Amino acid sequence: MSIELLILVCVAFVLGGILKGATGAGAPFLAVPLMAILIDVPFAVAVFLMPNIVSNAWQVWTYRDDFPEWRFSWGFAIAGLVGAFVGTFALALFSSGVLTTSVALVVLAYVAFRLANPGWSLTWPQAQKLVLPMGGIGGIFQGAIGLSAPISVTFMSAVGLARAQFIPIMSLYFLCMASMQLPTQVGLGIMTWERFVYSCLAVIPLLLGMPIGEYLGKRFSKAVFDKVILGVLTLLALRLLTLNWF
Repeated sequence: MSIELLILVCVAFVLGGILKGATGAGAPFLAVPLMAILIDVPFAVAVFLMPNIVSNAWQVWTYRDDFPEWRFSWGFAIAGLVGAFVGTFALALFSSGVLTTSVALVVLAYVAFRLANPGWSLTWPQAQKLVLPMGGIGGIFQGAIGLSAPISVTFMSAVGLARAQFIPIMSLYFLCMASMQLPTQVGLGIMTWERFVYSCLAVIPLLLGMPIGEYLGKRFSKAVFDKVILGVLTLLALRLLTLNWF
């Protein structure tokens, strides 16, 4: 990897860390598409794995007293873990072009709906019925393309959780999926020693950005937080679309 590419990826990880600290999600949306464009999707998914594990473990611990209902939280996380296992096999076998385009269009449709209906949200009974399938589908995309946020963040955004609850449930979800991805990637030959070294080094710039994001995030109102999440989803969807154009 060239010095110029390393610097570019480090900057993307720092910015991703700021976003992660502020919202609890969105860290992959800069680094993963960038690495996928410049190298390939398997490299991008593998290198983001250790930053994913470390950053989410940190936030699960930091917000351990703020989880919403534990059955709901763990159901979402375990469904994601199973989905990530399935999705990792898809990463090893299939092209992600159609997958990424479909997810991006769904997310953009959701953002447009939310902008047209700003007061809408899922009721708690509706969210409880959908938590397992949505967690599983998000996990499949996490394993296949390294980005579950178009599904998982869209779902949790619709539930309408406060920031202090949104962050721990999303962090537990991402942590469980990453814990499944690591041994599965090793077994399938996706995670090589070279990629593992890059992945461990990538933890540093991500963690440098997180305290900045945490500082900024605590100053968000609920309305601003919701707008930031919609903005992240929009940018993520556009990034997914550009993966197929360049």
